[in-house]
Amino acid sequence: MNIDIATIKTKIIPILAWLKRHRTLLGILAVLLIYGWLVFQINTMTRREPTQEAIDEKLQTIKRPRIDQKTIDKIENLQDTNVDVQTLFKSARDNPFQE
Repeated sequence: MNIDIATIKTKIIPILAWLKRHRTLLGILAVLLIYGWLVFQINTMTRREPTQEAIDEKLQTIKRPRIDQKTIDKIENLQDTNVDVQTLFKSARDNPFQE
């Protein structure tokens, strides 16, 4: 097999001429292919659900508010002793958005 520069030139020149003639069409085709690939990637990423491990990890980082028992006892004591507070708690339980 004899590879010569002249042989390569004679085979490449028609290919380059064809590419030069159709460069606009090839450019548009390349942009459409990239756009289609991006749409496909976005579609697959939006449909992906988090794994159970990721959900558990996020739940472990959440700090839940805690009320100590002393404060709970004090609130319950105040609720039991005052009639106005009892009605306030009862109405808040029935409709919490009422003023």
